[in-house]
Amino acid sequence: MPFSRSISTPPQATKKSKFTTQLGRKRHDNYAWLKDKNWRKVMDDPNLLGTDIRAYLEAENAYCETMMADTKDLQNQIFADMKGRIKDNDSTVPSPDGPWAYAHRYRSGDQHGEYYRTSKDDVNAKGETLLDADALALKTKEQGFAFFNIGDLSHADNHKYLAYSVDMHGAERYEITVIDIKTGLPIGSPIENTAGDLIWANDAAKGNQTLFWVERDENNRPSKVWRKNILDENAPPVMVYEEPDAGFFLSISRSDTGGFVEINCHDHTSSETWIIPAKLPETSPICAEQRKAEREYDLHDHADDFYILTNANGATDFKIMRTQQSRTQAKYWQDVVPHKPGTLILGLETYRGYLVRLERVNALPRIIIRDLKSDTEKTISFDEDAYALGLVGGYEFNTKWLRFSYSSPTTPRQIIDYNMETGERVLRKTTQIPSGHNPMDYITKRIQIKARDGESIPVTLIMGASFKRNGKAPCLLYGYGSYGITIPASFRTNILSLVDRGFVYAIAHVRGSKAKGYDWYNKGKLAAKQATFDDFVDVARGLVAENYTSKGHITAHGGSAGGLLVGAALNQAPELFGAIIAAVPFVDVLNTMSDESLPLTPPEWPEWGNPLEEETAYDTIASYCPYTNTVDAHYPPVLITAGLTDPRVTYWEPAKWAAKLREHQKGSSPILLKTNMDAGHQGEPGRYDSLKEIALEYAFAVYVADKF
Repeated sequence: MPFSRSISTPPQATKKSKFTTQLGRKRHDNYAWLKDKNWRKVMDDPNLLGTDIRAYLEAENAYCETMMADTKDLQNQIFADMKGRIKDNDSTVPSPDGPWAYAHRYRSGDQHGEYYRTSKDDVNAKGETLLDADALALKTKEQGFAFFNIGDLSHADNHKYLAYSVDMHGAERYEITVIDIKTGLPIGSPIENTAGDLIWANDAAKGNQTLFWVERDENNRPSKVWRKNILDENAPPVMVYEEPDAGFFLSISRSDTGGFVEINCHDHTSSETWIIPAKLPETSPICAEQRKAEREYDLHDHADDFYILTNANGATDFKIMRTQQSRTQAKYWQDVVPHKPGTLILGLETYRGYLVRLERVNALPRIIIRDLKSDTEKTISFDEDAYALGLVGGYEFNTKWLRFSYSSPTTPRQIIDYNMETGERVLRKTTQIPSGHNPMDYITKRIQIKARDGESIPVTLIMGASFKRNGKAPCLLYGYGSYGITIPASFRTNILSLVDRGFVYAIAHVRGSKAKGYDWYNKGKLAAKQATFDDFVDVARGLVAENYTSKGHITAHGGSAGGLLVGAALNQAPELFGAIIAAVPFVDVLNTMSDESLPLTPPEWPEWGNPLEEETAYDTIASYCPYTNTVDAHYPPVLITAGLTDPRVTYWEPAKWAAKLREHQKGSSPILLKTNMDAGHQGEPGRYDSLKEIALEYAFAVYVADKF
């Protein structure tokens, strides 16, 4: 038994039987009572949590604290390691906009830092502070709020006003404040119940007075777009758009040129865009092209045209089309970059005279720059086995300079400016590691492991330079595998705390991601979802077969939908893993997808299926749902984390799963649940406080590995 603290008795959750009949199928749940009847109010005020539920969660926290007591020194060491790799007084590369350049920086000891601007001609100057986020966080705490996180921050086109949003509960329900940059004083009253994103109109003739934002409804869904004249306190907000379908979420943005305010309606597989001229914000929005099931599109303006990134007409891996801004309907769209199966277009940006796209081919990214005048293309790529590229973007459209980021698991992140006309590259910043970092001390490999059905699963490996493939090393196997999200092969200093302690760190790029194109995503969703879990288990077995590690020496790690992944893998092969770390895990899929009052349920039916109406969806989800399929077994040590105000994976999912796992545990290994009573899905905010939760997880993995 890895944990030796027999003095601690684990909490035993009360059983209260609940039976549900649905589509002629019956299911039973002993722990449904852990969902507070007033859960919506608890999201906004955690103090309203029922006393019986709070007592249980606090008992679980106390048990976890006791069982992890022997790792306190280790947690402190890992925390110190990770903190030592963060430059204390760091800053972003200033981004030019007109006469100014805007940036964010941390002073020594800062958790949230400050937002500032400096002259475009002297970006190294100290500049002027726009918003001191650390001071604001302290003020928020003094007001009785335990959580603080900046959601969005944006300056008006005239550079006179700043708007920012703050989450004070962790439930992702933000309050927007507008300030006068010159005086630092607030303008008008705060705007409450928002989704956090905000956009300024470019109504310069009226003094840049119009602000757009998205409102969350009572179910915490972003469902309405509003605008307001912020210079007139008495002017009422005007609702611009209301989404009629609970399955679609709203977001807002400014187009690439800044010429349009865009209202983006989307679920996981379909989208629709409404546009408003930024100079005429009182204009009613116009739908560019009506939504259609399974079709996605994004607009990118340039001159009199829109370039459209879309999967229309069977373009599974997306293509780029073009149409005149006066004719936005799909019947007018014409191909510019045709669909090429296996080449997934991930993103698109326009600059004056240039079209920039980010692609992924054979699980590796590249940037393609098209000169619209000569119709020629240049490619930016790198030679490492595995690496990450990202378009950083900026405020300016009329520029020859493209900014992008590059890193690999062994190469710290670089910010590079690229002259699209001459091909010149200028390195603007390399992430500094104060405690020291030598890329030669580590090895990165991209290998392929054969799945049970013959598919090849890409796996990224990070190891110490002295690693020997003898099967003796512990392994942390990380995965996600849903929503098409692909875990990039980027530089992450935190994982070095495991690699430096002898671990192999592996990322399984399973089906359900887009590592091998959009079809890779389709092969791991809905009726094909089981492939995601099979891939993860097959990767674990493959790493054993290739002597990177051995059976029982693998810690499976996943968060959110990645928690579903490791939970399903645990049910399938509990003997294969030495430990499980499930962070805010989405493990009660059947009950959650059957509760349409929850924030994310209707928008996620295209991902999982609708078990309220579709028998096939019900049966498929029931076949893999970790909570549903928990049975008597010898489970390894399991660490589960949760956030009380989490609107994405509600706290009762991990709480119920922990109780059920413990009920069915036939071995002696502990099942631990740690609920953050003051945070949501993302855990603790702040660049240092957030490391404490990672230190807990990694200390758990190291401690268990030492007991192998």
